[in-house]
Amino acid sequence: MNAPVKFETTLKDWETDQEVRWCPGCGDYAILKAVQRTLPQLGANPSNTCFISGIGCSSRFPYYMETYGFHTIHGRAPAIATGVKLANPDLDIWLVTGDGDGLSIGGNHMMHVLRRNVNMQIMLFNNEIYGLTKGQSSPTSREGTKSPSTPIGSYDHPANPCAFALGAGARFVGRGFDVSKNLPDVLMAAHAHQGAAFIEIFQNCIVYNKDVFNDFAAPKGAGDRQLWLEDGKPMLFGDPKAGYDKGIALDRDTLTLKVVDASEENWEEAGVLVHNAKDRTIAHMLIEMPFGPFPMALGVIYDDPRPTFETAVIEERARASEGKEANLAKLLGKGQTWTVDPNEGHPTD
Repeated sequence: MNAPVKFETTLKDWETDQEVRWCPGCGDYAILKAVQRTLPQLGANPSNTCFISGIGCSSRFPYYMETYGFHTIHGRAPAIATGVKLANPDLDIWLVTGDGDGLSIGGNHMMHVLRRNVNMQIMLFNNEIYGLTKGQSSPTSREGTKSPSTPIGSYDHPANPCAFALGAGARFVGRGFDVSKNLPDVLMAAHAHQGAAFIEIFQNCIVYNKDVFNDFAAPKGAGDRQLWLEDGKPMLFGDPKAGYDKGIALDRDTLTLKVVDASEENWEEAGVLVHNAKDRTIAHMLIEMPFGPFPMALGVIYDDPRPTFETAVIEERARASEGKEANLAKLLGKGQTWTVDPNEGHPTD
């Protein structure tokens, strides 16, 4: 889709000679390697790939990718990325942002790149904190989060990035976390999607919000706390070695989701839902599932393409220029014009 011609590369081809400047143990390292492992599998071409970022720890990403890149200003990466895509629609654009950069000052720009459906992959690193500016609470910080800006505890209700994306009109919404072995699969699905593909990536800030996602991301007992969605497959979770023992079903009386006992043998009888990535209503429900009573929904939650923004722009330009001559001098001389005679005095003289 984004790269019809397959190029043979390795992870090393995507690494730069720049020193990686993240804190030791930061989840950004794992995401960087996941992306560098994924691009060779896609057959992507480094010279046709561009990483664009805003401001924040995550936004150092373009320095570490052996591609074209643009480290822009706070919250404006979606606007810059849109301009780059319109200028050269054949470029493979990856937008990198964080929960503060993308959902605070950049929330307006993020909304518009999603509703317009500009063809690019948008990776939002969510660590639920402002890391670069020393640990203040962010738009996604949980209620009660103690930080320099909320010393007694945050009383803000946190934003849900995937709910924001779906509400803004995104046609692809996915979720993963930094050290997950399944993250490359989500990135590949996003790349295959024609349009704005939004991926929320939970990322561990080792300094200011350490292990905040351990409730579902820790390896021990992860099967009971993670629901990895796959289109056309039943929504089963639990210990995979035991054949799974729970599933997500629809309570038809209340039109809400519920957890049911199930297995790989009797899931149909138990009423377990089969994931349909084009079902927007169920996608909303999966995104809004409260963690604890429910597992964390991960993977490709929603994927339903529609025509892209740049395709519409290109078609409009073609119609507007059809049968017309490209003549800049004629264009400049069109309409109300006048000539200044240097020999004539000023009207007020």
